[in-house]
Amino acid sequence: MAEPMHAGEPRLPPTYPPKSPPPPKRPVEPQRPDNQAPTVTAPLLPAVPRPARMSVRNRRSANWPLAADTWAAQKAARHVTETTRSWGYAYPQDETLAAAVQLLVAAVLADGGRRLSLHLADQDDRLLILALSHRPDPDPPDDDALNELAALTGTVSCGTDAAADGRRAWVLLDTTTPRARTRA
Repeated sequence: MAEPMHAGEPRLPPTYPPKSPPPPKRPVEPQRPDNQAPTVTAPLLPAVPRPARMSVRNRRSANWPLAADTWAAQKAARHVTETTRSWGYAYPQDETLAAAVQLLVAAVLADGGRRLSLHLADQDDRLLILALSHRPDPDPPDDDALNELAALTGTVSCGTDAAADGRRAWVLLDTTTPRARTRA
């Protein structure tokens, strides 16, 4: 409370700071003119649809994103060989795996993208190795790479296709040990 003031005495400042008003509970918004709805602004960037993503389910799988460099093929071959051996497969041989991966990587590097991804999955004693060039609208595939993939020992099937997320080149390899041929 205020102290009574006596006539003629000078007014002294208070010994405590003045009370400040509490901050507003929500940001202050300027008052809108009557009969107008709030304006909706467009986003700064247009919405870009997400590309379809590849999914592998109900089996072991591994994948590696790689830069599209000259050594990407050797790096990818090392990843695939190490993972295949860690899963307990003794066949296909290391040379066959490396050749298959190098052919796949070379096929997707021909598209000229800056990156690629390599996918490995297994099911029913077979390995699926897939290389993806993240470049939309790739050039038509080179048939020589597919012919070389088909000629590899243990190849069940191979192929390439173009999707919204780039070219996919793949090979399916058999992991069972080939039987030795005997003469009758």
